[in-house]
Formats: sequence, structure tokens, C-alpha cells
Amino acid sequence: MLTFIRLSHYLLTLKTKFCNCFKPAYSTLPDIQYIYRPSAAAHKERITKSARLTSKTKSIHLMGKNKLERCKSLRLFRTALLAFCLLAGMTASAAPLTVSGTVTQASDGEPLVGVSVLIKGSSQGTSTDIDGNYTLKADEGATLVFSYVGFTTREIKVTSERTDVALVEDSEVLDEVVVVGYGVQKKKLVTGATAQIKGDDIAKMNTTSPLQAMQGQLPGVNIASESGQPGAAMKVTIRGLGTTGNAQPLYLIDGIGGDISTLNPADIESIDVLKDAASAAIYGAQAANGVVLITTRQGREGKAKVTFDGYYGWQSAPRKAKMLNAQEYMTIMDEQQINSGLAPYDWSSISSIWRRDADGNPVSVYDTDWMDAMFKDNAKTQSYTLGVTGGSVNSTYAMSLGYINQEGIVGGKDASDYSRYNFRINSDHKLFDGIITVGEQASFVYVNSIGIGVGNQYNNTLRGAFYTSPLAPIYNADGDFNSTVNSDWNKGDGNPYGNMMLLKNDNKSATFSGNVYAQIEPIKNLKVRTVFGAVYGASEYRSFEPVFQFTSTDTSHSYTKVAQNKTNSLGMTWTNTATYDWDIKDHHFNALIGMESYRYSGSYLEAKQSHLKEGFDDWSHAWISNGTAASTADGLNAAGYPHDESRSVSYFGRIGWNWKEKYMINATVRRDGSSKFARGHRFGTFPSVSAGWNISNEKFMESTRSWLDFLKIRASWGRVGNQNIDNYQYLSPIKNLYANYFFGQYMGPNGVYNGEYNSTWADNWGAYPERLGNLDITWETSEQTDFGFDARLFNSRLAVAFDFYLKNTKDWLVVAPILATAGTDAPFINGGNVKNTGVEFNLTWTDVIGRDFSYSVGVNGAFNKNKVGSIPNQDGIIHGNVNELYNNTPEFYRAENGNPIGYFWGFKTAGIFQNQEQINQWLQAGNGVLQDNVQPGDVIFVDINRDGVINDNDKVNLGNGMPKFTYGFNINLYYKNFDLGLVATGAAGQKIVQSYRSWDSQQANYTTRILGRWTGEGTSNKIPRVTNQNINWQFSDLYVQDGDFLRLSNLTFGYNFAPLMKQKWCSNARLYFQVQNLYTFTKYDGMDPEIGYGTQAWVSGVDLGYYPRPRTFLFGVNLAF
Repeated sequence: MLTFIRLSHYLLTLKTKFCNCFKPAYSTLPDIQYIYRPSAAAHKERITKSARLTSKTKSIHLMGKNKLERCKSLRLFRTALLAFCLLAGMTASAAPLTVSGTVTQASDGEPLVGVSVLIKGSSQGTSTDIDGNYTLKADEGATLVFSYVGFTTREIKVTSERTDVALVEDSEVLDEVVVVGYGVQKKKLVTGATAQIKGDDIAKMNTTSPLQAMQGQLPGVNIASESGQPGAAMKVTIRGLGTTGNAQPLYLIDGIGGDISTLNPADIESIDVLKDAASAAIYGAQAANGVVLITTRQGREGKAKVTFDGYYGWQSAPRKAKMLNAQEYMTIMDEQQINSGLAPYDWSSISSIWRRDADGNPVSVYDTDWMDAMFKDNAKTQSYTLGVTGGSVNSTYAMSLGYINQEGIVGGKDASDYSRYNFRINSDHKLFDGIITVGEQASFVYVNSIGIGVGNQYNNTLRGAFYTSPLAPIYNADGDFNSTVNSDWNKGDGNPYGNMMLLKNDNKSATFSGNVYAQIEPIKNLKVRTVFGAVYGASEYRSFEPVFQFTSTDTSHSYTKVAQNKTNSLGMTWTNTATYDWDIKDHHFNALIGMESYRYSGSYLEAKQSHLKEGFDDWSHAWISNGTAASTADGLNAAGYPHDESRSVSYFGRIGWNWKEKYMINATVRRDGSSKFARGHRFGTFPSVSAGWNISNEKFMESTRSWLDFLKIRASWGRVGNQNIDNYQYLSPIKNLYANYFFGQYMGPNGVYNGEYNSTWADNWGAYPERLGNLDITWETSEQTDFGFDARLFNSRLAVAFDFYLKNTKDWLVVAPILATAGTDAPFINGGNVKNTGVEFNLTWTDVIGRDFSYSVGVNGAFNKNKVGSIPNQDGIIHGNVNELYNNTPEFYRAENGNPIGYFWGFKTAGIFQNQEQINQWLQAGNGVLQDNVQPGDVIFVDINRDGVINDNDKVNLGNGMPKFTYGFNINLYYKNFDLGLVATGAAGQKIVQSYRSWDSQQANYTTRILGRWTGEGTSNKIPRVTNQNINWQFSDLYVQDGDFLRLSNLTFGYNFAPLMKQKWCSNARLYFQVQNLYTFTKYDGMDPEIGYGTQAWVSGVDLGYYPRPRTFLFGVNLAF
């Protein structure tokens, strides 16, 4: 058709040029219009303008017979006219192509419904159906424009009848909404600091917990594993540690508090993190540590869509600690003896370490790799989720059912295993033309897990493999677990593997959570909503200890024991809100008011028994009813108590304004009341204000619009609180546990010891005030100021976000200084503060190359500096625990004025004394030494104050377990039906305290690091000589290592077979292969540098035998029908 029009125009030009008789009459020609199809209507304006014609209905062949006859004599015109007729006929006979194809989402191959498909430069087009298919007629060479809300627009030239297209999601679309407190908001109008991750990005990581999938994806949100054991908790810190109390953020699942770690990742639509106080202040006293809002998948209008996602994989430890083998161990033991002034061991005389032949003759010493024995390769992991969504115009629904199982890599499924079942359903219904909307959400989670100890040195199963010598076997000659009770080498070696396999436990929990809501819109844009939600949890635990004794000192397993306990809890939330949006000319306003109340209650019950009946003394029969103990001395015990009830009530409001979406201001206020404080101090007020300027909308920015699509600068300030404290901290509680008073009979009747104190204790109860009260204590508060900007450049290919923040948390609950004459413990007071200062950035580049290839690259990072301002107790210090690294060790971490929370506190070293002359020079210079009889090969402890004595006054800040800088990047490539994705996370500026060996046991094993010890002048300036006495291993920087790392956490390669199948009933059939924890770049010589564990909640980076995260290989499938 275009050829016909252009040729007509060309012929007119020929007439004008060669017909002199035609020219004089041109000005008298009537207005004319070409005849063309309606499909060419979009070209009308352009053609009419170039041809200088009007729209009056006259045909070209009606120009006047007399004028046309005057040109007939011209041969040129006759020839042109003939060509015109021939070409017009050819054009009329050429039919356009019928182009069809499927439009899918590049990230997962899911079909996109309602994608606009237009012929560029025309109004002709169509949209995709529910299966993502489209069909339209277009000329070959025409350009098709594919556009869809939330996705980058693509233009593709027509070259064949089949054109399949994959659209890349545009995560920075201006009109996209993000979840904020009690509502949603356009991303371009957000004035606070928030971060969002889509549910699809979480689900494709295939992790047990959504938190693990979020690692490295959100700047300013530091997530670290507290253990690699299946189902273990994650430590989440948003914008630095602000308290020595509970620092976990507030988690809200569809507006109701819940446990994110048990949420099925496939059920998540999006997760929004409110990082600054202005965003989080609407949650008041619960928001000092940030807020995480989880939105689950909702039903959608359309026919029922069924999805299935599943994977199956194998796990192994990526790296194990390298311990000394038998020969190396024996060498070190001999060297210890010699350096301690003793003779080396006569190994041939130690009978228990020898493996013997059938005749009892020694063949070789045992050489047990305890670390290898504790780990199991190819532990299984699997997950399956079935989902259904659909609905009509007025009702939508969504439902899912999931199962996940992960075996532990330490001990296998018999020692460490996690299984979870998830069920979730929700629906929404519009009544009376949408005036009333009602709906509900309900979920049920059942978890069954067993596990090993992953805590301190007394509750860390893996730690035993570090100090047990390789000269002790796992099994004895009879095939039973070996005991070292009668060993003539080390009676305290024990059998860590046997200990792990014999101690049994089982933990089951069930959680039901749900909410119902009703919303009425009596007038346009006024919405009144009420939501009632409840979370009920029940759990039960059972453990069993059989009879065994692996060491001479451990007699705690001399009889069978069983313990059972159960817990139930109920939390109820009732929320009422009213929102209204209105406009006054170019000014847009939105307002929110609401109230919320919360109540919690629960109970705990436990029982213990022992001496199980014969024939019932195994794990299968380990129940309280099978015990025979008749007294507490024999192991009989029972206890039960209610959980501390707590209640809170809140009132809140928000007002927002913008002018032409150019200038924005938002303000919130919340007033919270809590039963955790005394009357008169139960309420706190938490305000915030924030502003934004879409500077790219200004006229003076017009010159930048060729490359700058959007630029918004924003600033905010807010105050939030922390009520996460124990109940009754303001009271003076009365203690009666271990508070018995004895009058007269201390040992038994007539002062004769009767074998135990239980009867005396039972008859002599006592009580006393545990601490002084303080009715004036109140909330911890956090004030935060934030400056940032958001930008999109180069046709929205590049998205940039940047934030600078200053966060000051104050009014900690600390123990007051008090005189010892008070007769009881000191009260809690408000005091102390910490300042966190930091910057965050996020860069994303998304692009399409050609018609088949697209990609996205994202990089983010955050830097945080943490500094304690003041602690108003006697010495300005919150002290850490003692006896943590090994037996009788002093405090090694603390919070102190002028230092970060939880910094490591110990001696600084300056190398190793190489010879006696160096020792003499050191002493002559007035420096002190820690060793009583210092020798070459001993550690040089730095005398910080140069007073000639090494003591606590010389201990300094040795670093912090919290990283200063965290970062992550991701790369996603899409080519036709193939996809390839890589996610990496990292941290820098953190230190790790490693303590694997029990230095109070001279026969404990070492890691291979000891092979680099000092053995003579010049051999080592880092690791000291070995001795039988612990003279060089007082806590110092010898324990501290650089914990920086970069982890390639996820690599996925997939292919979608659905386009090849060309079946309407299957819109997605993706098969993929994935590797998790592919490789970690680090200088740390332990098993895993990502250590969120600390002996207290405000400490991280303590490795006492850390359960490492596994490396996983898995195959998976995503299906959609």
C-alpha cells in the first residue's frame, strides 16, 4: 500500500515537470485525496503534508479530461502511465504476512498476558492472549513494537511469519509500586530509603530460607549464617548494629508478624525492606532495627494457572579443616615434650594407639581423620511446590502446597536433617461493584528437624573432632564405638563421632497464621479497612541419652535419660486503617490514619525421666512414661509456666503531598504503648518527615533528556523505637531458684552426709530480690537522617540509587553502676548510644541486543562505620562472657566507649623472639613479657603502655566480626530459550576469631597451621614454638584472621522447552542445573568465612567449630500449565 501511495506522488511530480500545458492550470486544480486502505491511516498526515493535498473527496483521474488530453502526445507520460498501472497491479496483488508468536518473560519463560503488539508508525496491532500468543498481519520489513507494563519495550523487524519475543523486566519502571507501611506507593514518589527484591528472584535461588536468597541483593542489609546446619537461623543487620539487645528487624508477612525463615520462597511475590527511619517510623517502637515487608502471591484474573517447581540435589562440604595426621601429630607431641624440658614419648610402649593383626602384633598406629568422619558427602536436598492461581473479575484466588527436605552434611540425615511442609491459600472478593472487598489469607507450616550442637564450646558437636587425636580409632575390635576410658595415651580423647550418633533428638513445630479483612469504599478514593490476624504456634521436643562413656571424666551418661517439652503460643493483631486520596488542581494529597492492637500469650511444659525400663531403653521407646526414676536425684523432673503476656496498642497517621509528581513531602507519626514498661512510661511517640524532588521534570533539565530519563533527590529524618526487651525489667523480681536457706542441718541428720542435698534443699526454701527496680526505664530510640538520589539513564538501561545515612541509637538498657553494699544486683537504666554512619549504592544495567539476546548486570554495596558513644555504667564497658574460647579463658570481646559494638579485645603481638639477644634488647628497652621464663620461639606481646608489665592494660581493639563493607553482584543472560545467571556476595573489613583447640589439654590435636611453627631462628615470625604449657596462646591477634571473602553463591543454567513443544496447555517447561556455593575467595583458613555466630547476639565472627555452608549441585524444573 505504501508503494502505491509513493508511486502516485512520484507520477504527479513527473506530470508537473514534463507537461508544460499542465503547469498553468495547477493552481486551479480542485483539492484531491488519494484512495487507500484504512490500515494505512496512520500514514495519512505524513503523506498529505508531503503531497500538499487536502482531504476533499476527489479522485486523481477526475482532474479534467481536457487537461489530460493536452499531455497525451507526450511519450514519456504514456510510458510512465503504463508503469504506474503495472506496478499498482503488482502492489495490489502482494498480500502482507500473517505474523504470529509467543511473548514470554525472559527471566523464567512464563508467558505474558496482554502485551501490546503494534506495527511501528501505525495504529494497527493486537495483544497477547492468556498463553502469551499473538497473531497479526504486517508487511515484511515492518517493525513490531512489544510493550508491557513493568518490562522494557522491544522493537523487532518482521522477517518471517514466526516471531517469538522475550521481554526483560524493568525493575525501575517509574509507575511501578512498592510496598510501604500499610499501603503501596509509586516508586518515583517514594521519599524514603527502601529496597525491593522480587519473589521470582528469591525462588530461583532454591534456598531453604528466603533470607539466604536475599544475601548480597539489597545494599545495607547484611545477612550472615549463624550456622550451615539445615534450618539454622540467619543474622540480619540493617544499617549497622544499633543495640546490645535484640537487633533483629521486624518481619511482617502480609501485614502480620511471622517467621520468614519458614516461609516457602515460591509463595513470595516481593520483599520490601524499609531501611531508614522515615520509611519505618509508621511502625514506631518495633522498627529501630528496620522493617521487612513480605507480600505473598495473590490470585489473578483469568483461567486457572497451575505451576510446579521442583529440584533434587546433592550437598558436600566445600572445604574441611585440615588436621594433623598421626605422623605429624606424634612429631608435634615429641617436640612439645622436648621444648618443655622432657624426653620424647616412647610410642612403641603405648599399646592403645596400635592397630594389631590377628595375632595381636602391632602393625601400624591408628590414623583417624576425625574431620572426614564427621562429614558426609552427597547429602540429599529436595523441594517440590504445586501452585494454582486464577479468578474472575470479582473474585481471585491463589493456593500452594510445598515440601522441602535438606539433609545435613555433618553426620548425615541421622544426625542433622530438616523437613518442612507449607500450605497457603488466599482469596479476594469484590461485592457491590467493588464498594466492598473481603478476603482472607491462611497458611500452615509443619517442620520436623533433628540437629547437632552448634553453640559454644560445651554445645558444639563438631568441636570434638578438632581436639581428638588421630591415634584414637572410631570403632573398637568388636565393631562398637571406641572408648578411651582405658587408653594409655589420652583417656580424655573420647569419640566425637560416636557421641554425635548416639545422642538423639527430634523437634517438631506447627504454625498456623491467617488473617481476614474487609474493606469498604463508600466514596471514590476513601477506603476503610479492618484486618484481624492471628498466629498460633505449637512445638514439641524430645531427646534421648543412652548409656555410654567415651572418656574417663565424662560420667554424665551412666544411665539412660529422656526429656520432653512442649510450647504453645498465640499472637493476635487487629488493625484498622482509613486512607483517602484527593486532588486540588495540580496538588495531590494522600492521607492515612489507623490504630493497631496486639496481644501475646503462651505456655511451656517440660518433663525429664531416666533409667528407662529394660527393653524400652532405645530411641524408639524414649518417652517419659517408660522411665523409672522416683526422685530428682535419679533424674525425675517436671516444670511448667506461662509465657509472659504482653500487650501493645498503637495509633498512627501519614500525610503525603506532591505537585505534578515533581515535589513530594511525606510525614508520619506513631504513638505506641507497651505493657513492658511501668505506668507513666508506657507510651512513646515516633515521628518522621521526608521530601523528594523529581529534578528531571524541571525545564532547565530539558537538555539532558537525551540521556537522563529520571533523577530524584530525597532527604528524610525519623525517630523509631526498640521495645524488644524482656518483661519486668523495671521491677525488682524475687528469686527463689537456688535460694535455699539452711538452718542447722547442712549435711544431713546430726551433720552426717546422706549422699545428696536434695532432701535438705526441698525442706528449706528461700527467696531474695534479684535486682533493684527502676520504674523510669523506657524505650530505646533511634534517630536517622538520610540523603539519597535515584536515577535512570540511557533509555532506562542504567538505574542508579545512592544513599548516605547517619543513624544514632540511644537510651540502651544497661546495668547501672552500684555499690556492692546494695546486697543485690544493679537495676537497669537507660543510657548509652551508638552511631552508625554509612553509604549505599545500587547499579543495574539492562539491555537487549538483537532480537534474541538480552542481559542484565547488577552491582550493589554498602559501607558502615559503627562507634559507641557513651555507656553510663561504672567503667563505660559492656563486658563479654568468659570461658568461651576454651576452659577458663577470660573475656575477649566487649562494647566500649569509642569502639564498635562487639569488638575483639586482646593482646597485640610483634612477632616471635628469634634468639636470646633479641629478648635481652626487648627487656632492656623497658618492655614487659607475659611468659615467666621467656625463651626464643615465644610470642612477643606488645607492652602498649610501656610499664614493663603485660596485663589487661595492654589489651587493644583487634578488629570486629561485623564487616565494614558488604557487596554483591548478579549477571543474567538470556538467549532465545536459554538462560544463565550468576549471583555473588562478599564482605570486607571483618575479622574472625578462630579457636579450634582446647589449650588446657596438652594432647589435643592441632590444625596443619601448626606446621609453620617456630623451630629455630628464622623459621617463623608468626606461629610460636610448641610446649606442654599454654604460655603463648593467651588471647591475642594470633587468634584473629582476616575474614574478607567473595562467594560465588549461585550459578544457574536453564532452557525452556515450551516454545519447542508449541502446546497451548504448557506455557513453561524449563529445565535447569544449578550450583550453590560454587567457590569462595578468601584468605581465611577455616571452613567458612561467613560466620554470623557469636557467643552473644551482639557479637559475630567467632569460629569455635563452625558448621559450614554446603556446596550443592541440583537439577530442577519449572512447569506452568
